[in-house]
This record gives sequence, structure tokens and C-alpha cells, in this order.
Amino acid sequence: MDKSEKRFERDIESFLISPEGGYTQFCGQDAEGNWVHTRQHDVPKCIYMDVLCEFIAKTQPKEWAKYTKYYGASATDKLYHRLETTITNQGLLYVLRNGIEDMGCKLKVCFFKPESDLNPLATERYEANILGCTRQFRYSTANTNTIDMVLSVNGIPVVALELKNQLTGQDYICAINQYKSDRSSKEFAFRLNHRFLVYFAVDLYEAWMTTQLADGKTRFLPFNQGSNGAGVTGGAGNPQNPNGYATSYLWEEVLQRDSLLDLIHRFISFAKEKEEVVKNGVSKTVTKEKMIFPRYHQYDVVRKIMAAVKHNGVGQNYLIQHSAGSGKSNSIAWIAYRLASVHDAENNGLFDSVIVVTNRVVLDSQLQDTINSFEHQVGLVEPIDDKKNSRSLAEAITENKRTSVGVDFNGNYLLILETELFGILGSCMNVTLCNDNALAELDLTCGTYQLACAAACDIARLTAGCVYADRTCVGS
Repeated sequence: MDKSEKRFERDIESFLISPEGGYTQFCGQDAEGNWVHTRQHDVPKCIYMDVLCEFIAKTQPKEWAKYTKYYGASATDKLYHRLETTITNQGLLYVLRNGIEDMGCKLKVCFFKPESDLNPLATERYEANILGCTRQFRYSTANTNTIDMVLSVNGIPVVALELKNQLTGQDYICAINQYKSDRSSKEFAFRLNHRFLVYFAVDLYEAWMTTQLADGKTRFLPFNQGSNGAGVTGGAGNPQNPNGYATSYLWEEVLQRDSLLDLIHRFISFAKEKEEVVKNGVSKTVTKEKMIFPRYHQYDVVRKIMAAVKHNGVGQNYLIQHSAGSGKSNSIAWIAYRLASVHDAENNGLFDSVIVVTNRVVLDSQLQDTINSFEHQVGLVEPIDDKKNSRSLAEAITENKRTSVGVDFNGNYLLILETELFGILGSCMNVTLCNDNALAELDLTCGTYQLACAAACDIARLTAGCVYADRTCVGS
């Protein structure tokens, strides 16, 4: 029995490059253990430019023809220069979602899955994405170090995995230490929001992640399901997997082709936050940047809610139970953003509007920033802050604003997520929030809208039918 780390790598790679995994093998091993090299990346630039050009030429032939006609033989170099300039100014996440523009040519570097099947071209372009799997990825010309496994989207590396095997005396802690001591944050490849969006440290039993390498100060967070599985009360770690590795959910579920593209499209966000820092007795405000990647329990609950809504339709109640400091605001933002555009099996939009109500101004601002960071059309999000009143909410609804974020004007909206207040308003859907004082003046019974008014004491009725769990609670 092969107990080496390379065997662990090969097992992961085997799934990823299978039809179910959805990746193309760029560098790895075949079934007999022979090394296969189908693509070669530019080490100093940390990118597969040939893959990116191939993707653009296939999905945007007219724009690429115009681009190559203008630049001729230097088109690839010019494309890299414009790409790098835009990434430096706007960040990789922005470029993946919005593309680049050069000499009047608008070029997308990635296409995401459309909400419905009404546009065949959008589906065709999505299927044309080239997701690559590379083993032993060299990232610097200053040394011969390699990352165990790298996943790329149309030639751009976005996920790094360091893999360890307890059978060889190493575990995820060794992988974390490797990132801290042997992966310099000064390397071009490891700049924040420049190439990699997330780094994983994985062994046979646990997975940990970070979005920014800061040498010895790098902070990793667990990306585990919990000892009894996602959403079930238990301890740390992961449950045993009778069919494979305990951490196989990472590559079979989270990093599977469609899931990774969905994470880039509607999960990962880039935030800038101001903090007060005291140095030598002097206080000053500094702006800190960070990439936000969902923890597993957040990823899991959002997908469960979406699956339940698509299956059950409108008119159901759902309760999400989060512990303190577990990322409630991001979970709310991710769910609200997705529900604003969810479609049923017949390609019909399920909800007319999504309303997020909170009684904390700070959280209100965080929610607006998070939702607005995602790709969306102008008018999708309407902030209803403390400078507006309930009439503003009515106007946002009647003007078909898809998502409204606002503070609680009178303080007794129905509590659904600890101190946060979360509600959904949709076609013929009874919303489990309201306030006789703040919303009594609104006539929301016309057309396709219905509003169910209730006091806080009705929470038992509104959460009836929920299946309770430690982290997530999805209505049945």
C-alpha cells in the first residue's frame, strides 16, 4: 500500500480531473504514476497566458479578433500588461468578475453560471471555462520551491493546497508552518488579491485555510465540518468517511468545478476596514484590506437554504442559528444576494424583493458593503439607512429594487438571527418580520406582495417546523 504524500495528492487529482470534478490536468500523474505535462505556466508572471488566450479566443472571438488585429504579434504581451495593470489597481477578484478593457475591447477572463437556461450563449460560455489542476507548482525564480497543488481558472492561479499525510508523520500543522516559514509574503505570487484567493492546509483528517500570507503572522482558520458533520452538534474536526478521506468534502464538494466558480462569483469578497491603531501613545486610523472566504458552515448553510427554497418554493420559514463571532453578517449577505435572483425549474424568478432588516447600524453598513461587492446590475441593492424612513422602503419595493438593506426604525422587528433581523419578501410569500409602528402605513397587499405582521412574541409560531441544529436550522 502506497502511504506517501504523493499518493494523497494523486487521489485528490484523480477526482478533480474526472468528469465529475471538471478540471483539466495541466501537470500531474497518470494512472500508472507517470508524470504528465500538458501546459507550462510562466513562473515569473505566475500565470498560464496560453490558456487565458485560448479561453478568450473561444468565448469572445469577435473581440479577440479585433484585439489581435490591433496589436498583432504582441497581442499576448499586451493582454498580460493590461491584465496585470487592472489587477494591481482593482484586484484579482474584480477582474475575474468584470474582466478588463483595452483599446475599446472589453474582454472577460471568466464566465459564471447563468441563473436560468434562457440564454444558450451564456451557458455555452460558462461551459468553456478552463479550470486547471497543477501538481508541484513552482511559484518563484528565486528558488525551486513548489506548492503541492494549484487550481487555476482560465490560466490564473486562484487556489493553493499544501497536503500532508499522517502516515508519513506530518499533518495540517506542518502545512501551516510551511506557509508561514517557507512561503514569503514578498513573493509576487502571494500578494493579496493578486493571484491566489485562498490557501488550504490539508491532511487526511482536517482542513484549514487563510486568504492572506503574512509570514509568521499568518492566521489560519478551520475549514472543517465538525465531528458529527455540517450543522450537527458536535466537536471539532470532521466525521469519519467510510468511502474515503475525512477531508474529501474539500475537493469533492467545495473545490469541484461548479462550486469553485460559484465561490468566486457569489461568495468571496474583498473588504477594506478602518481601524484605530495606537503606536507610541499616538492613535491613528489605518485602512486594512482583507479577502473574505466563507467558512465551511457558512458555505454549507447558504447552499442548504438555496436548495430548500428551490425545492419548496415561496411561503416557508427558515431559521439559521449561528454562534457569536461565526460570521452572521456575511451569511445574511450571501443568502440575500442569491435569493434576489433565484429561479425555479421553469426559469421563473421566485422573489420580487429581498429585505434585510437589522437593528445595528454597523451591521447595516457591513451588509450593504458585502452585497454591493458582488457583481450586480445597478438598482439591485437599495440601502434604507437611518436617513430614510419606511416610505423609502415602500418606494424601493414598488420600484422593483431586488435587495433592500435597512436599520430597524422602531426596534421591534421580529428577531430571527440573534440580534440580527432577517426577512424575505417575495411573490405571495408571508414575511416573518414586520412592525406595526414602522410598517402600518405601507400598503403591501397589492399586486404580488403580501406582508405578515407579527409581534416578537410570535417567534415560536414563525419558527415552527424548523429542524434545529447547532449551527444551521433549515425549515422542513
